Amino acid sequence: MISHHTALIYTMVLTSAADRDMTDSELGRIGEIVTGLPVFRDYDRQLLPSAAAACADRMSDEGGLESLLSEISNALTPRQRETAYALAIEVAAADGHASDEELRLLEMIRHELEIDRLIAAGIERGARARFSTS
Repeated sequence: MISHHTALIYTMVLTSAADRDMTDSELGRIGEIVTGLPVFRDYDRQLLPSAAAACADRMSDEGGLESLLSEISNALTPRQRETAYALAIEVAAADGHASDEELRLLEMIRHELEIDRLIAAGIERGARARFSTS
């Protein structure tokens, strides 16, 4: 079983890679999140590149996405699942737009993590407000 830190990182990497274009904005946002959020306070940041690479490797396996989503869900408490969804939203919004692939993956994450629709809407609205340019 993976740690909750690894599960959160996998969630962000999956979101960034959903459209097969991991932008500098998305990767930079992942780095900022791991460096700045309290949930990663006790995480060894030196492990981030290897965790991201492991996730990317596993995505290419047959059934990799479903397996990763299940593993993420199993590694997180209900409260951490909300955090994972919020981090996925942050990464999707980092480059100013969410592709159709990212939106579909966010929906899959929401379902796998059993995030209530009202909670998800609140998380999504908060991200829209933070990333608004006008």
